[in-house]
Amino acid sequence: MLAMLRDGRYAAWFRTPRGEGTGIVHLADGKISGGDSMFAYGGSYELDADHFTATLTTRRVADGPTTVFGFDEVEAQLTGFFNGNRAICSGTARQAPGVRFEATLFLQQQEQVPAPAPQSPPACADITRLPKLPSDRRAANPLTRKRFC
Repeated sequence: MLAMLRDGRYAAWFRTPRGEGTGIVHLADGKISGGDSMFAYGGSYELDADHFTATLTTRRVADGPTTVFGFDEVEAQLTGFFNGNRAICSGTARQAPGVRFEATLFLQQQEQVPAPAPQSPPACADITRLPKLPSDRRAANPLTRKRFC
């Protein structure tokens, strides 16, 4: 049941001594997915009350700089905890064992789609109320005296 409480879409802010970045992370039933403009994220996580462990992988999807670890593809082992609508974690990647990784995830609230406004009946059009053209420019029109409703 706890996994369901932590499932959702998170805005991620992460950093190492080499740099920092942001992305979107989806947590669902023990699986991690997401990405940023250059990398796709994947992996898994396990919960124990408010604490968790995770394995996070990255895969390049577009040209650009390397990850904050200095490598395109990494597998990081993370530990962390949930605090309200935030998750805070840290760890290292096998490919860069001396580079400490820290991340903060912020749960994104689902946007409520507003209910459609009530439909009102269309207004009746009374064309006799429209401005009149000068009489010399006006052709005989049988509709000018009719109401459309």
